[in-house]
Amino acid sequence: MSYQALYRVWRPQSFHDVVGQEHITKTIQNALVQDKLSHAYLFSGPRGTGKTSAAKIIAKAVNCVQAPTAEPCNECDHCIGITNGSISDVLEIDAASNTGVDDIRDIRDKVKFAPSVVRYKVYIIDEVHMLSTGAFNALLKTLEEPPPHVIFILATTEPHKIPLTIISRCQRFDFKRISSDSIVNRMKTILDSNSIIPDDDALHLLARAAEGGMRDALSLLDQAISYSEDEVKVEDVLAVTGAVSQGFLSQVARAFKEKDVARALNVASRLMSEGKDPVRFLTDLIYYYRDMLLYQTAPGLEEILDRVKVDDEFRELAEETDRTWIYKVIELLNQSQQEMKWTNHPKIFLELSLIKICQEERQETAGASPDLLKKIEDLEHEVRVLKEKGVALAPASSDAPPVQEKKTFRTSGKGSGTNTGRVKEMLKKAAKPNLVQLKNNWGSIMEKIKSEKVSVYALLSGAEPVACSEKEVLLSFQHEIHSQMASSDHIRSCVENVIYSTIGKSLTMLTILQPEWETVKKEFIQQQQRSDGGQDPAEAEDPLIAEAKKLFGEELIEIKE
Repeated sequence: MSYQALYRVWRPQSFHDVVGQEHITKTIQNALVQDKLSHAYLFSGPRGTGKTSAAKIIAKAVNCVQAPTAEPCNECDHCIGITNGSISDVLEIDAASNTGVDDIRDIRDKVKFAPSVVRYKVYIIDEVHMLSTGAFNALLKTLEEPPPHVIFILATTEPHKIPLTIISRCQRFDFKRISSDSIVNRMKTILDSNSIIPDDDALHLLARAAEGGMRDALSLLDQAISYSEDEVKVEDVLAVTGAVSQGFLSQVARAFKEKDVARALNVASRLMSEGKDPVRFLTDLIYYYRDMLLYQTAPGLEEILDRVKVDDEFRELAEETDRTWIYKVIELLNQSQQEMKWTNHPKIFLELSLIKICQEERQETAGASPDLLKKIEDLEHEVRVLKEKGVALAPASSDAPPVQEKKTFRTSGKGSGTNTGRVKEMLKKAAKPNLVQLKNNWGSIMEKIKSEKVSVYALLSGAEPVACSEKEVLLSFQHEIHSQMASSDHIRSCVENVIYSTIGKSLTMLTILQPEWETVKKEFIQQQQRSDGGQDPAEAEDPLIAEAKKLFGEELIEIKE
């Protein structure tokens, strides 16, 4: 069989060909030129991002006849032999098939012998996390003090399964997902060499379907070329990947907006007749609304959109759709998707979810008539008047509970139990190191939330931690609706679980609006000032300033006369 798949033909043979990992290739090239290569490396990252390819390029570069060099020549006998696998001193091992301790002991016994052909022996162990505990223990001592002529390169997609004792003995490089633009540019280079003129939209669909993996992208491209007879069109890519075109998604979004059940079901029926997967359809819908939310927040950053190309229809829907409604749709779609995984009748669940969303009541005032808004204002005024008169006319009784003042401080949604008293009690125990630790890890926390639940990530995109104790964390929100939604049990538990998995602390999440936080913060500092009274102002720093520095850090405080 003479034909080879594209991802094999176009496997990177130099660091220049490793797309999207410049932060790694530049570091390794500098080490190669200065002859300061480490004895052991750990390459981690998603599949198809260039880990084993980079490992083989290192093996060629250190053994190239032109070494030290930043790039292998790929022309000398050493480079050609390593590329085709004929040089036994460079060994690529699949740890998934060689998990036992005897396999690693065999390597340990042979590393002491000098290489027979080239300068360095290079052991590339792929999917190293699959090794057994005994195999890791056998590898440990060799990794710590290998002979000077040996280099180990470990590759894995799951670094959290590797013992820390192994990781600490390696230089670690984290390969990241490759951007869609980088994948598209690489595919254009490949197609140009094969005299194939692609459709740009089709290439972007392929790049998004690959989800950051170059190997997956080239496999899909290979399949699309075969399907479309040396052409790459949008229709063919949709057929190959099983994805749903943006036109269908926009039609469904329009049906949701107009509560048109018939249109939504008609679109679903057409998709099912084309053999589309209902679960994949809901996934595409979730990403469609996710991109709509991001577009509303940052319309100038189209490159952050995962699945959507901004056209007139999408732009119009984004302008007409309320943000709260987007949160609701994503939540309902996610629930339906989870239920669909455990049923033998996914088509029925798909239809039920579409009907439910079309019939879902919305709490929107955008687009309401002036008469309706006037009636709402009048009703709110009457309710306020009735409350005041009711309190004034209430019969006096010694047994009746005292009438409390109306509170304007609302930190959480219904039933959250968070109030000013609880926040102030929490602030008494809050400390700057706790807040600094949380803020330093907030980016990682948000990324984990994004991977687990996009709707929660979108909800927290405008929130920030403002105070933290050993048991509680306070998040500040810009909008009341976001604060109320975030205080619901399932969202709060999601955030608390991710915080625990990231920093190892079990923190209860409290929420508060930003303007109210400023008020509570000021009142708390003044209260602390009064409780610490008795000092001579001429001898001590202003207690208000001292308490602010203690709570929020001196670098965050600006003092103005």
